[in-house]
Parts: sequence; structure tokens; C-alpha cells
Amino acid sequence: RVALYERKLSVGGGMWGGGMMFNEIVVQDAALPVLDEFGIRHRPHEPGYHTADSVEAVSTLISGAARAGVAFFNCMTVEDVLMRPERVIGVVLNWSAVEIARLHVDPLAVRASFVVDATGHATEVVKVVQRKVPGQLRTESGGIEGEKSLWAERAETLTLENTREVFPGLFVAGMAANATFGGPRMGPIFGGMLLSGKKAAEAIEAELKAARG
Repeated sequence: RVALYERKLSVGGGMWGGGMMFNEIVVQDAALPVLDEFGIRHRPHEPGYHTADSVEAVSTLISGAARAGVAFFNCMTVEDVLMRPERVIGVVLNWSAVEIARLHVDPLAVRASFVVDATGHATEVVKVVQRKVPGQLRTESGGIEGEKSLWAERAETLTLENTREVFPGLFVAGMAANATFGGPRMGPIFGGMLLSGKKAAEAIEAELKAARG
């Protein structure tokens, strides 16, 4: 099982509003196969770029994932991870309302074959691992490199390059990947995040298949 965590009530770090709460998102040619796979309508905008309705895009992606078997847990916070000497093996969850109210309520531990941090700029799960789990991240410094200022074109490329396993059992995707590995902040193009999620899923699927032999 893969534990998926999205702290904010949005997908792709703001895709629900299309960036600045607009009702359209912009996607480059390379990411169109993802939209087409889910049947999300899109229109050509200028050479190399297309637009799609942000609400249709997000709701269709969520619906398709749910129909494929993904379980969504709403209004929950990852406050810790499960660890063993060699890797992360799950997450520790609690209701977000419990965290906000500062109530002393015991959390729930959930095992996972792999954990994906897709929490955007905040890198919520990676921060927990850096702070509490022995060992180093697979970054140049061994820790979170930190997000650089906005450079849209470069960030789109680096989002894919940085989407990978940053610690045994823990993958990063989307803006969390750039923030972890020191890439620049992304611009108002959303294809990189779609392709990043796909790359993370394919990498995890490959590891699971290899483990099963």
C-alpha cells in the first residue's frame, strides 16, 4: 500500500483554482496524455500549451483515482512516520481538527510499503524524517536543500528529475520534490506536477514488482 498525504484541501499545490484562483489551468504538450487518459477536455492556447477547466480536471482526476481503488482520507494530518533501522514503513495520522485544537488524542499508525510526500512547498513528511529518523536524505547536503525562487521553465524540468526516492521508503513528488532537492519554485503550468505524480507511481510500481520477484 502507498500512503498518500495532502495537507491542504487542493491538488497539485493550487490546481483546484488554476493558480491565483483562476478557473483554467495551463498544461504543456508533454502532459496531455495524462489528461487524455482521464478524458479531461482541453483546448489549444498557443503552440506547446493547452488549457483545461480546473474544476473538471481535479474532480475527474480524483474520481478516476477513487474508481481505480485509491482510498482518500480527508482532513487528516501526518504528524510522524513509522521507522525501522533501514527505512520508513508508514505514517502516523491524526485528525487535523485534533491538531488545531491541541487535544491530547492518540494518533493512528498506518503501515505502507512506500510513502509519497506531495505536500508542496512545505515538504511536511520529509521534514519529519529529517528531524526524527536516523540517517540522511539522498540530497547533496543530506538534508532538505530548500526551494529556490520562481523559474517556471527550469522548474518544470527539475520537478521530474527530482521526483524520486529521497529516503528508503519515502518518495517526493511535485513541488515537494523541488523544495527537497533545491529546485526553483514552479510557475503557473501544471503539467510538471501531473507527470511527476505519474513518475512516482511508476517508480513505486517497479519497486513493488521487483520485491515480489
